[in-house]
Amino acid sequence: MPEIRSMTFPEVQRLVSWANDEGWNPGLNDAECFWQLDPEGFLATSDGERFLGGGAIIRHSDDFGFMGLFIIDKAYRGQGLGTQLWFARHDKLLSRLKSGGTIGLDGVDAMVPFYQKGGFQPFTRHRRFQLNATPAGASRSAHVVPLDSVSIVAVADYDRCCFPARREEYLAKWLNQPGAVSLGYVRDGSLQGFGVMRPCIVGWKIGPLFADSLDIADALFQALQLESAGGPIFLDAPDNNRAALELCQKHQMEEVFGCVRMYLGPPPELDHGRIFGVTTLEVG
Repeated sequence: MPEIRSMTFPEVQRLVSWANDEGWNPGLNDAECFWQLDPEGFLATSDGERFLGGGAIIRHSDDFGFMGLFIIDKAYRGQGLGTQLWFARHDKLLSRLKSGGTIGLDGVDAMVPFYQKGGFQPFTRHRRFQLNATPAGASRSAHVVPLDSVSIVAVADYDRCCFPARREEYLAKWLNQPGAVSLGYVRDGSLQGFGVMRPCIVGWKIGPLFADSLDIADALFQALQLESAGGPIFLDAPDNNRAALELCQKHQMEEVFGCVRMYLGPPPELDHGRIFGVTTLEVG
């Protein structure tokens, strides 16, 4: 009889490797970064010592959590294990939040009706765009600086306008993960946007990309392109910021994937006009 229990770090590593098998193209350091974010934020279904599947239930704060990275081993699908695990994750994460807290997730289209049965409501679409080659005209603005030249407090303050919880400790690790490029846009001593590009199994993913305007997002995007060492670049852009889609159209990026951001509970109040690319679809 399968049991549901907490995951170990090696199992999180395996789950991320399964994510690659599913075509999700995870970052090279995702397992470590996700685990450091919330070591208690993962549930597994197992049969004895056999790991059958798992998923993240990240508690970002008392008021906000995120469900993602949900995969059942292909050999054990169709047996109801996923449904059982999903509702266990749902209930466990709710128990880790204050009453009235909100949970977010990104669901593929086929799963949206299932998540709605669990109380989640669609909020906006996230579209993944791919850039295959750096345009010859890409340049770096004088206002773009290495993000480690900006205080982590200032970065976390800016991030909080675009994310439902303050995550200063996590950002310090995410920005400085091996191989990542982290840039900020500073004018008159003020941080007006930042972006992080991390190495993935294939190419790079930019996330987050937050900026005061389309022009600033574009300046960061071009500077990040110049730092990539070959391979495609991916950006997960939200539909509810039209300027984010304009950025992708300007660079003639190809849409390669889409999902729906859904919330259980009140949608977080964020500065959506600054969100040009979300951090991850797996843990928020």
